[in-house]
Amino acid sequence: MPKPANSHQLANNSPVRLNRFLVCGLGSLGQQCVVALKEFGVSIVAIEEALPRHWEIPNLPNLLEDLIVGDCRQESLLEQAKIRQCRAVLLVTSSERVNIETAFAARLLNPQTRLAIRSAKENLNELLSEHLGNFVTFEPTQLPVTTFALAALASETLGFFDLNGQPMRVVKHQIKPGDRFYGRRLHELNSLTRLVLSHAAKSSKELASFHQWEPEVRLQWGDTLVYIEVAQKFTHRAQQPDRTIQTNWRKFWQEIAQLIAWENLQKKLFTFWQSNYHHQVRHVAFICGIIVLILLLCGTWLFQWNYPDITRQDAFYATAILLLGGYGDLFGQLPLKTPMPGWLQLFSLGLTLVGTAFVGVLYALLTESLLSARFQFLQRRPPVPQKDHVVLIGLDRVGQQVAARLQEFKQPVVGITSTELDPNILPDLPVITDDFARALEMANLPTAKSVLVATDDEMVNLEVGLMAHAANPTGTLVIRTFEEGLSKKLAQLLPDAQVLCAYALAAEAFAGAAFGENIDNLFRLNNQTILVTEYTIEAEDTLHELLLAEVTYGYGVVPILYQKGQETPHLMPSEDTRLAVGDRMVVLATSKGLRRVEEGVTSMIPKSWQVAVEKALTQEAIFEGANAIARISSCDLSTARSLMHNLPGILRVPLYKHQAQRLVRTLNKAQVKARIVPIEN
Repeated sequence: MPKPANSHQLANNSPVRLNRFLVCGLGSLGQQCVVALKEFGVSIVAIEEALPRHWEIPNLPNLLEDLIVGDCRQESLLEQAKIRQCRAVLLVTSSERVNIETAFAARLLNPQTRLAIRSAKENLNELLSEHLGNFVTFEPTQLPVTTFALAALASETLGFFDLNGQPMRVVKHQIKPGDRFYGRRLHELNSLTRLVLSHAAKSSKELASFHQWEPEVRLQWGDTLVYIEVAQKFTHRAQQPDRTIQTNWRKFWQEIAQLIAWENLQKKLFTFWQSNYHHQVRHVAFICGIIVLILLLCGTWLFQWNYPDITRQDAFYATAILLLGGYGDLFGQLPLKTPMPGWLQLFSLGLTLVGTAFVGVLYALLTESLLSARFQFLQRRPPVPQKDHVVLIGLDRVGQQVAARLQEFKQPVVGITSTELDPNILPDLPVITDDFARALEMANLPTAKSVLVATDDEMVNLEVGLMAHAANPTGTLVIRTFEEGLSKKLAQLLPDAQVLCAYALAAEAFAGAAFGENIDNLFRLNNQTILVTEYTIEAEDTLHELLLAEVTYGYGVVPILYQKGQETPHLMPSEDTRLAVGDRMVVLATSKGLRRVEEGVTSMIPKSWQVAVEKALTQEAIFEGANAIARISSCDLSTARSLMHNLPGILRVPLYKHQAQRLVRTLNKAQVKARIVPIEN
């Protein structure tokens, strides 16, 4: 059985049953883990504190060998679950404390069992891994962060992850006239930096699975191609320190220009009057400002009407002085040099009294605003994008990570949250803080590229997702859910939306990790979860002594990295590489592929093709052809040379179709005519 580089030796040579697994906690994640494990055909035992009235997965108890009710931290219950016969324990309750305590109890009872734990305490997890051993942790809500971001991106990118510090990108690309791939054979696209994963002709509705495409097919207009490639490193958009003030001033004036635009002004006024309790202070300031302005205009008109000889400017300044408490400055000397009616003098006194009150209120509010701003004028958030942006609803821990990921992809995005976000968190992210219904109106939703609803409340996601779809029916809609039942119903209601169940995605990672694999990342392809899985080869592994071609086509996985010992890792490794003890390999695999690797040679896809070699055009071709046959088919060099000296003939070594086709292409380049033939039953 393959194991990760940092795992302890599993109990491959011990008498315990290696197909028994224990799941502690049967919430949404636990039930999904049971389903994912059952695909491997293993025996599953579960412990749940209290049985639910309704199971999210119908007939879930029928998938279990035994269901124990009680506290999984109790050693007696773990003994009842026969933990000493369990290959792995999945601790997936909603309480991190319960998971950690159960991990200690499980390790004491079975020092060799694999522990897969649900936990978000990164520092604690690192410390525990040193003491518990054979231990892996995941936070299920954060595992699919990149998947959510890429779904919202609504682009060709299906997956993005780092591999030994090298960014890798999975791309789904439709061929168009003039395309760089147009007219090329599929196998010609494979290189040291790119590897074809799947292909569908224009007439086909579904993409072929791994290795089910024909290497000799030429790409035509309308074909769909999926490949993985080495990508350029994405970086956060950052300004140079000496340009920070200039950049922030530019953002400030952009906000002012956007604010005074009539359409935006109408929207701001409407939003202002509809604001909640926390914005009532603004109402007071607005009313005070309007009253002061009216008094200023009235006073200016009255002074100019009563004294035609003075200018409008003088009348304005006299009124302003009175409003600012300057009654004594104008009427401090008696008798007055200029006669004034008593009613006007009384009105002037009223201006001073009212002005002192209202202007004082404005001063107080302004002072409060300045203090609450924490002197962060230069850290103002940028304005909301006008079009082709992603509207991200929900800025909790997962939402913040999704926003950061989208910014790495240099995608314009605006975040919506119902609670204030610390200015130091994602300072370059435009944020709207308001009720979701009103915030959607300010987010330029009709012109948005996509909407991602990713709050922690499933019902809120459903409600807001439906509102967003009504406002922008042509945009991409991505909804984060947690229960499989709701996910399926919502997918039927909104067939064009991408409904991603966080726990269903995470469960496959937990299941793979339970067998000892390192699950580095995951993404979605053809409605399947593809796991980026790492293996370290050991003497009794099912992968030991196999060619990468046999691993690739026999188990239905895609090797994307190979490292021999401490040597430099190789991306897109040669299929002619033979695996040995200590080698490290990273593959793309579905849960079905992982199951084949787990079961070993008995589950490998059979080889059903041979190569018929017709003739060699030169003596050098005989020599080169024998070397190619030995290298690609893994037969003895003497067998290959015997065949090349007795042409025509058939290489009696069974091969996979892609492997046989590659051998024929290599022989043709060496001036040896050959063709593939099916093995007759």
